[in-house]
Formats: sequence, C-alpha cells, structure tokens
Amino acid sequence: MSVKVIGLTGQTGAGKSTVAAIFENFDFVILDADKFARQVTEKGSSCLEKLAEVFGSDILDGDGRLIRPVLAKKAFSSKENTQLLSEITHPEIIRLIGEQIESLTAQCKSVVLDAPQLFESGAEKFCDKIIAVTAPAELRAKRIILRDNLTRRQAVQRIKAQHDEKFYTERADFIINNDGNFDSFIQDAIKLVKELAD
Repeated sequence: MSVKVIGLTGQTGAGKSTVAAIFENFDFVILDADKFARQVTEKGSSCLEKLAEVFGSDILDGDGRLIRPVLAKKAFSSKENTQLLSEITHPEIIRLIGEQIESLTAQCKSVVLDAPQLFESGAEKFCDKIIAVTAPAELRAKRIILRDNLTRRQAVQRIKAQHDEKFYTERADFIINNDGNFDSFIQDAIKLVKELAD
C-alpha cells in the first residue's frame, strides 16, 4: 500500500496552519516541513556550519546553536538571500521528508505535507495533490506581525522576499482563498478536506 501525499503550501500568513489543523481533525497525518528545517539546523550539523559561513557567525549563540530571528532577518532581507538559504537547507529537508513518507507507507493511507516552500524545495515530487492557501498581502502582513512579533517593515520585507500569489495558484490543484471572512475560509477548507478524505 502506498501512502497518498497531499501538499499544503502558500505564502506566509495566509492561514496554512489553520488548514493543516483541520486536516489533523480529520485524522490525516501532518508532516510539518518547518520541523524538518529545525532538525537540519541543529547544533553541529553540516547545514548549520554552511549557514554560518554564508550568513555570518553571528547567527550562532555562544554554544553554537542557531539564533533563528538573526538568520531570518538576514535571509529574508532580499530574494537573493532567501534563495541562498533555500539552496543550503532544502536538499537536507527533502531527504528527511522522503525518509518520513517511506516510514509511514505501512501505517496510514494519507499524509499532508505542510510546506511553505513546497515548490522551491522540489518537495512537490512527493505529492499526489497540492493545495495552495492564498490571502491578500495586507491581511498576511497583519497576521505575521502578530504571530512573529515583527515590525510592519519587517513583515512587508518578508512578504516581498516570497513569490507572488500566481506562483502558487498556477502550480496547485486546489486553492483555498482566505479573504478575511474567517467562517467562509473555514467552511471552504472543511469542504475540501472532506473531499480529499474520501
């Protein structure tokens, strides 16, 4: 039996985590790419050493652990730096995702791969279907200011470092639009999750 993999992606602050939580309520196994990203940047990893070489040793604390906000500030300051971060971390993240999917094959029917950089990393190759969650830039800025404790300038910078909405919608099989009407967004998400659960 092979496991069905549903990719879940979208721009920062669009509401992807909310959709992932709905999938989880319907007993889908969630693979969180951010957890794999944390794993590959653990103290002493070759990935972390490369990041320190490229972005500077000040991304590490006195114990050699990653200071995530410092790396984020540097990596999301431009599209070029975001690309550099991706080139260093994505191959390792992809390897871990592949291993995890392989290990789940005998245990469950469907998994959701929650990955903000699904396409950029090449992880779409694991997916049978892909969902993109979209939202207007202003709504996303408000959400990530609250979520990540950023200034408005930092939030806008992070949004600009990402691809535009079209990048996601042209590559996805399904699109869930979060236009600020939370009830409508939730209903659309539940409807799609039920379809994919059948």
